[in-house]
Amino acid sequence: MATVIANMSMSLDGFVAHPSSGADRLFGWYFNGDVAVPTAVPEYTFQMSEASAALLRDATTKVGALVSGRRTFDDAKGWGGKHPMGAPVFVVTHTVPDGWPQDDTSIIFVTDGVESAVEKAKAVAGEKIVAVASADITQQCLNAGLLDEVHVDLVPVFLGAGIRFFDNLDDVIELEDPVTVEGRGVTHLRYRLKSR
Repeated sequence: MATVIANMSMSLDGFVAHPSSGADRLFGWYFNGDVAVPTAVPEYTFQMSEASAALLRDATTKVGALVSGRRTFDDAKGWGGKHPMGAPVFVVTHTVPDGWPQDDTSIIFVTDGVESAVEKAKAVAGEKIVAVASADITQQCLNAGLLDEVHVDLVPVFLGAGIRFFDNLDDVIELEDPVTVEGRGVTHLRYRLKSR
């Protein structure tokens, strides 16, 4: 059965996007090193430190599906029809955007809630990972008990305002001790959720 993991780059003060500059300041670690990491989309080849590259290379082989929110889909302009991870993306939305679905893409829209999106993603992922790539969807998954792990790529910057990764949680959620990997311009934190 698939493992469901939420993963985002986050500022030290807990934000995953700034109101005016988006997430640009949080993604510098993707381009600050000597190690090339190609993705399923040729124009998204990253240059990062060896420690970060090892994590990303591992993720690209293990992610079987992604779950995203509509805002992330819109901000990413639909990833041009193909996410860099090369896996199908299940976009949780109230309405399918104009011009979609499109032929020859791996973007699937789910209009009946986050639980349905995770269930569909797990069915596609099989034994691989389902990656949740949206703050709002992460919060909904945490509240619904759908996550197995939380991964934070902690970036040494204070954004001061914006979209928080962990907001609107219904209850206390406890995590196991972290696995920590030090990259250049980022500290990768991996937490398993304790059983509720």
